[in-house]
Amino acid sequence: MNKTYSPKIEDIKREWFLVDVKGKTVGRIATKIADILRGKHKPMYSPHLDCGDFIVIVNAKEIRFTGNKTADKLYHHHTRYGNGLRTTTPKRLFEKMPEEVIMKAVAGMIPQNKLKKHILRKLKVYGGSEHKQTAQEPKPLDL
Repeated sequence: MNKTYSPKIEDIKREWFLVDVKGKTVGRIATKIADILRGKHKPMYSPHLDCGDFIVIVNAKEIRFTGNKTADKLYHHHTRYGNGLRTTTPKRLFEKMPEEVIMKAVAGMIPQNKLKKHILRKLKVYGGSEHKQTAQEPKPLDL
């Protein structure tokens, strides 16, 4: 009789990856990054555990949208006060915080459960080509 293997937390080995998103499309990059953050690229993937790797994204200022999404797409945020719905476009958000555009795209592709917060902590996004994770020696990853 075969038994089902379920990985333990101490069996999970995490790696660091460096992704340069210069000239790449937001949605296509976000899906691949979300899969790596969740650990779906590993043979020991289990949906109830956070078994993914760390990702460092550089050059977030130079990512692009396809079509007319910079003007048509809307990001909503509610302050939890009356009339507190705030809406912005990717163009305005990109001018202030280009890192936030990628964070929102990746966050939208991770399931809405208790692991989401832990999974998103493993994503580090930088607007320029410099990053603070040099001590972790991230491996370059081409997506």
